[in-house]
Amino acid sequence: MVTSSAQDSHHDAETSAWLRLLLTPGLGRSAARRLLAKAGGAEQIWQLPPAAWRECVTEAQSQALVRLPEQWPTHQERLQRWLKEPAASCFHAMVPLGHAEYPKALLQTEDPPLLLFVQGPIALQQSGQPWFPYPQSLAMVGSRNPSAQGVINAREIAQTLAEQGLCIVSGLALGIDAAAHEGALKAAKGSAPLTALTIAVVGTGLDQVYPRAHLALAAQIMQRGLLVSEYPLGTEPRPGHFPQRNRIISGLTQGTLVVEAALKSGSLITARLASEQGREVFAIPGSIHALQAKGCHALLRQGAKLVETAADVLEELQGINRPETQVHQAQAAMNTEAKHPLLQALGHDPLTLDSLTERTGWDAAHLQAQLMELELDGQVARLPGGLYQRITRG
Repeated sequence: MVTSSAQDSHHDAETSAWLRLLLTPGLGRSAARRLLAKAGGAEQIWQLPPAAWRECVTEAQSQALVRLPEQWPTHQERLQRWLKEPAASCFHAMVPLGHAEYPKALLQTEDPPLLLFVQGPIALQQSGQPWFPYPQSLAMVGSRNPSAQGVINAREIAQTLAEQGLCIVSGLALGIDAAAHEGALKAAKGSAPLTALTIAVVGTGLDQVYPRAHLALAAQIMQRGLLVSEYPLGTEPRPGHFPQRNRIISGLTQGTLVVEAALKSGSLITARLASEQGREVFAIPGSIHALQAKGCHALLRQGAKLVETAADVLEELQGINRPETQVHQAQAAMNTEAKHPLLQALGHDPLTLDSLTERTGWDAAHLQAQLMELELDGQVARLPGGLYQRITRG
């Protein structure tokens, strides 16, 4: 059942049965799946006697199933209204476990969501194309406080991969997530068949956007991508939701690319889940002095595939060899940049003004003028703590 337009009474009842299963306190996904397997469907669960439930769940869970969830009429009415009254240019849908539109990649994971709530462009729904484009997809995750170089890397790699037909999946968070979505959206082609360029898996109900700073980005994604959540409407952001949604981000894709991450980053959770799900794990290396690179380096030591360009991902996922022209162009760009003496002195590690003075022998006034010129030209970034870093574009 995929519901996104006016419903008959049977579909309303089925929708309510799934929602009640999702909202039953203390039940959990594993117990709910056991009940579904026994009953054969969500509606059929409520037709079984409690004695039959207790063959699948605990006594406490059986007692919880007897009672309606808190604020049940509000939840029920909110979902029915959302399904029946989407905006003119987008569709709203609820995709239950096992439905034909449920992504097969996610179905193959250990802990698939019971329900997926989905928003996207109405043209995609009407096109007859699959909403979830596995196997042509890649998760991209990373720091919420990335370096300027990290943001550029995420945007450029996401755009290149989207242009090659991969859907970019991320979590709508600040930092690398947002840059990955933005890069994918730049790949839109007016004449191309309509497919989801990017998917944002969120940790709230789809009637909310978190963080609020990404309202405009979420609106853009709905035009050429999908917003997806396993949480019912009205669910506010809670810390525990975001690690949970990471299994969906990795589960929808062939692999996960970590762009920048500290050692305790949530992005490493996504990478671990991807590995456990049998998916590829990629990481971009960085400076040995950068905290944002420590997590990526740890993944590389554990066997993640090193990524320097989008071609490294394509070689692994699609068997596409790196074009020689791309290699020559990248080398030419690096050689051109290296001609500037200050860029040569900077290298690729963050440096202080004092360190640059020692390396160049220039006085402070001349050095700062040159740094300002390169910063305005987008070749140098000013970092917290009085540091400067060279920026490389693909």
